[in-house]
Amino acid sequence: MNILCTNKKATFKYSLLKKIEAGMNLHGWEVKSIKSGHAQISESYITIKNNEAYLVNAHLKVLATTSEPEKANSKRSRKLLLNKREIINLNNEIKQNGHAIIPTKIYLKNSLIKLEIAVGKGKKIHDKRADIKNREWERAKNRVLKKK
Repeated sequence: MNILCTNKKATFKYSLLKKIEAGMNLHGWEVKSIKSGHAQISESYITIKNNEAYLVNAHLKVLATTSEPEKANSKRSRKLLLNKREIINLNNEIKQNGHAIIPTKIYLKNSLIKLEIAVGKGKKIHDKRADIKNREWERAKNRVLKKK
């Protein structure tokens, strides 16, 4: 598994409950852009319309080698390839529990580009502060142990 892009803000803003692997419906220039490392999913999210899941607001840089760069839309909605049962379960999570669906990383699996999405619950400000304190405490503890 070769990780091409990660969403570091997802673990900070949300407490992730379960993760699902999804394929993406991409154009040729988008595949080349992702493989060359020009993808950004930090501000993106997943929506469900007409029993189909879409990746919204993901930015893929239009490369200079694209055949028609003026027609290429770098922030278009991209359809996710999921089973019907998975889409229904995700839709129920959104409607009943008020959770969000967040993309966490893009990676290669057997030369296919996959997107890992996670169902998450938004963190409150005090939860984020507690995470920062715990992280700083772990770093300080590791520094002290390393010096001994």
